[in-house]
Amino acid sequence: MIKIPYLTALSTYFSYGLLFAFGQFRDFFRKIFDWCHSSNLQGYAPICLGLEDFYIRRLYLRIQDCFGRPISSSPDAWFDVVERYSNDNNKTLKRTTKVTRCLNLGSYNYLGFAAADEYCTPRVIETLKRFSPSTCSPRVDGGTTTLHNELEECVANFVGKPAALVFGMGYATNSAILPVLIGKGGLIISDSLNHNSIVNGARGSGATVRVFQHNTPSHLEEVLRQQIAEGQPRTHRPWKKIIVIVEGIYSMEGELCKLPEIVAICKKYKAYAYLDEAHSIGAVGKTGRGVCELLGVDTADVDIMMGTFTKSFGSCGGYIAGSKELIQYLKYTCPAHLYATSISPPAAQQIISSIKVILGEDGSSRGAQKLARIRENSNFFRSELQKMGFEVLGDNDSPVMPIMLYNPAKIPAFSRECLKQNVAVVTVAFPATPLLLARARICISASHTREDLLKALEVISQVGDLVGIKYFPAESEKQHQEPGAIKLE
Repeated sequence: MIKIPYLTALSTYFSYGLLFAFGQFRDFFRKIFDWCHSSNLQGYAPICLGLEDFYIRRLYLRIQDCFGRPISSSPDAWFDVVERYSNDNNKTLKRTTKVTRCLNLGSYNYLGFAAADEYCTPRVIETLKRFSPSTCSPRVDGGTTTLHNELEECVANFVGKPAALVFGMGYATNSAILPVLIGKGGLIISDSLNHNSIVNGARGSGATVRVFQHNTPSHLEEVLRQQIAEGQPRTHRPWKKIIVIVEGIYSMEGELCKLPEIVAICKKYKAYAYLDEAHSIGAVGKTGRGVCELLGVDTADVDIMMGTFTKSFGSCGGYIAGSKELIQYLKYTCPAHLYATSISPPAAQQIISSIKVILGEDGSSRGAQKLARIRENSNFFRSELQKMGFEVLGDNDSPVMPIMLYNPAKIPAFSRECLKQNVAVVTVAFPATPLLLARARICISASHTREDLLKALEVISQVGDLVGIKYFPAESEKQHQEPGAIKLE
């Protein structure tokens, strides 16, 4: 639970209030102007009503240049950001031919596989020549190649499950799988900060959805006991099945899931455990096998394991791993498997090759070195930010570290000032986060060198002083001994 300082919350509410008031004021005159001019809708209702796009017009467009910045290189530790300009107060942005070389602190390139790799890239190129960029077909038609079968075996062995099924899109893995796993008469209990793909999948399933406080096992148990006692709405019949859904690393918080406690509660109340490892698989654990390995949880105790290939593996798509019966059932029923084009063969080869590097099957120790470096880089960077006085969310070993900004004026200020000094960061605000909890989300990579991190810290510290987001006193360089303290050998 984030505790916002009183004055910070007050100033943030005041800032949003001003934006809302001036937006409504401008909308009032806009309606008068539109009324004075004939409409060209020809009887059609406006496709975007005033209140529906109010946030976009009056808040988002003011800082549109901080989002969607195009790049013209691979998302490595450093990348080329294309410069843009606007002639209409940020309503539209036009690209230029100029690029700026920036330090990349925004991409999910945790292990550095998104750039050219000595082992992966030649094999991907060879696969492209042999199979072409796309299968142009769903898996059940002509979209299953030998690579897809090899990939599913490779993923199942890597995560420690009997079988796995891969999909061409990570978001669709959650949103398409959940309606197949559970429906009317079932109960989904979801962490309050689960990803939007889980939220939409749960809504589309038709099951009853209940939420428990973020990463709070005691509240999960309370909700489970209450729902089991009450049963289904109106009929009070027992639930057909119960699924508890959590994430390994929460992408907006950088926090590790309290998986051992949650799994114990699921076993106690006979509920299925569904684990989303989009940000944790490949990035944490001694051999990169995710939070189960990191926290000492047997993968047999997690019924459904989901993950994506877009972060640690430098590719695209997602997977579901579980029992052979579960995977066989999904092959017959999941629309993302039956109707969507299968994952691109070069993308599949990239995943296979990167897993082999992680496991050391390429004949080198580069995988172990990458895992050690991402852990070392993440813990060093988080520690230094906290020493400077920033409010940093998340846990050690997590490569995701949000820096709290709060005030809406500080969102574009932080992003623009960092970019001026050739550091590219990602800022996140409503609706991706609660209204008051805007933040800059830093993502650390194994490809970052110590010099890169020191430059980033220097720039972020300067910008933090300028923008005013150091909400805690900085630690002194030397810890002074307290008066009267006795030094014990």
